Amino acid sequence: MTSQQGTRTLWRPTGPKELDLVRELNWRAWPPRLPEQPIFYPVLNEDYAVRIARDWNVKHDGVGFVTRFEVEVEFVSRYPVQQAGGQTILELWVPAEELEDFNAHIIGEIQVIHEFR
Repeated sequence: MTSQQGTRTLWRPTGPKELDLVRELNWRAWPPRLPEQPIFYPVLNEDYAVRIARDWNVKHDGVGFVTRFEVEVEFVSRYPVQQAGGQTILELWVPAEELEDFNAHIIGEIQVIHEFR
């Protein structure tokens, strides 16, 4: 989905630890991946992000958040859309070593749009 001129809206289901790190980065970037996390997975629709935050993050962390952010469409188009399940289970797979470059192309702030407990 393309929103503002030249940007693509992405969502990310987020647990409390990751959200604290995003807050420390002034809502402008995603923290580096841990060694066991070789891929950063933003998702392409809000419903899918809600399902993960509500059904997985709450179960594992007691709370789950859905974040929304904009990335320059010209940059983000380098990552092919991955279908991770059903027709609406769509993600981008950003290699961990490219996350700093990815963050440099985020436009505006990362926003929390849903919270589940």
